[in-house]
Amino acid sequence: MKKTKVIFMGTPDFAVPVLQKLIENTEVVLVVTQPDKLVGRKQILTYPPIKKLAIEKNIPVFQPIKIRKDYEEILKTEADIIITCAYGQIIPKEILDYPHFGCINVHASLLPKYRGGAPIHWCLINGEEKTGITIMYMAEKMDNGDIISQQEYTILDSDNVGLLHEKLSKLGADLLIETLPSILNHTNKRIKQDEEKATYAYNIKREEEHIDFSSSGKDIINKIRGLNPWPLANCQMNGTECKIIKAYFEPKEKDIEAKTIVEVTKNTLGISCKDGIVYLDKIKPFGKKEMEIKDFLNGCNLEELKNKKVG
Repeated sequence: MKKTKVIFMGTPDFAVPVLQKLIENTEVVLVVTQPDKLVGRKQILTYPPIKKLAIEKNIPVFQPIKIRKDYEEILKTEADIIITCAYGQIIPKEILDYPHFGCINVHASLLPKYRGGAPIHWCLINGEEKTGITIMYMAEKMDNGDIISQQEYTILDSDNVGLLHEKLSKLGADLLIETLPSILNHTNKRIKQDEEKATYAYNIKREEEHIDFSSSGKDIINKIRGLNPWPLANCQMNGTECKIIKAYFEPKEKDIEAKTIVEVTKNTLGISCKDGIVYLDKIKPFGKKEMEIKDFLNGCNLEELKNKKVG
């Protein structure tokens, strides 16, 4: 396997452990990633994480703006197989048909569930008990190629997007290296996906970051977990947008009017929802840094906060 020539296509931090494992176990001849981007308030031109690793390892890097129109550099490269992981663009047929052993993708869900760009976010938001990694052949349609191997992961109550992202990234790298020999010696499985069971995990829209406190407490906590640490769930509190980083829920049997600040002390702030109270632990008020709720309340008039509506 060490002599296998690989083109790797990926962009974010999630793909870094996969590329690292490929460098250790194969001959990576080219890395394809998204163009550099201007980042932050100072608009600093920044490499994708994958490019940083490729440069460190002296691997050539190709960064097409639109790979559908600019892919000849890939076809010039003598490679046995193409491996992709969170690349971020649709791969054209010319590339899919090029390598002898095909194009293989590492995807962060148990396909056919959660096809698309934000599977980790949506499995948490939707309260799934399990997720995992799928190694699959790439096809022209998004994430609908034949499945080669899968590994499940049982989601913990303590998991958020950041933690699950890190766990699945390492799981994906390990499963790829475990699966790759069977692909190279043509003994791997090819399981057609059941299209009737397919679901989609499109990228999070700005309006989907908002918390509706008329929802159940469980759904609210799942949304907070599913958007932490990026892009973070938010609500309108005391007339200002506030991002919610961490919270917990306590059910209440008696009816409480939802979307209202019903409990305020020096250390706690509770907001009513459909079936109880959501207590905020850590928040980020607009224009300010992250803070514990007690630090936020230290600068507030507690009496004025109580019974205020939360939007």
